Amino acid sequence: MNTIQTHFRISLALAALLLTIGLAALAPLATAAEGEFSKPVIDIGMVVKDSERTAQFLTNVVGFKEVRGFSVNAEVARKIGLIDGYPAEVRVFLLEGTEPATRIKVLSFPKAQGKQADQAFIHSTLGFRYLTLYVTDMSQILERLKKAGVPTLGETPMEMGTGTWLVAIKDPDGNFIEFVGPRK
Repeated sequence: MNTIQTHFRISLALAALLLTIGLAALAPLATAAEGEFSKPVIDIGMVVKDSERTAQFLTNVVGFKEVRGFSVNAEVARKIGLIDGYPAEVRVFLLEGTEPATRIKVLSFPKAQGKQADQAFIHSTLGFRYLTLYVTDMSQILERLKKAGVPTLGETPMEMGTGTWLVAIKDPDGNFIEFVGPRK
């Protein structure tokens, strides 16, 4: 074995040792974080131009289920600090029909229209840029997209290997959504 191979193997062994030590050092942090959150899901708030149009898209195209939403009056909205004194009707959509599930909370403000972000690509604007939804049957998703006349982006659907496909689309306001899963 030559010197370069020996140094490479020693470097590889050292890297593996350092990784093991690093993971062992992080283990207490992971344990400390367990139980820190009361729900194992994330709610995502999305301000849209037209909540009815977005509701139709989320239910008929993406496959969310709409559940009971809620209202926030103008004074409470102001106190929270997220809304500048406008009341809000919040529509709620779940990936599955029961809790716990990822929820999209949809709001629109007809009297205070927001500015449209540059939605050309995910790198065009900073911030949360897209949703990834993991599906069990990509063929079913593609059928719904076709029925609704929603075009796929780029060269999707695209096989990612081992039978996993990715499809990228935009919602009515230009927000990115990608679906990942097998084709049946």
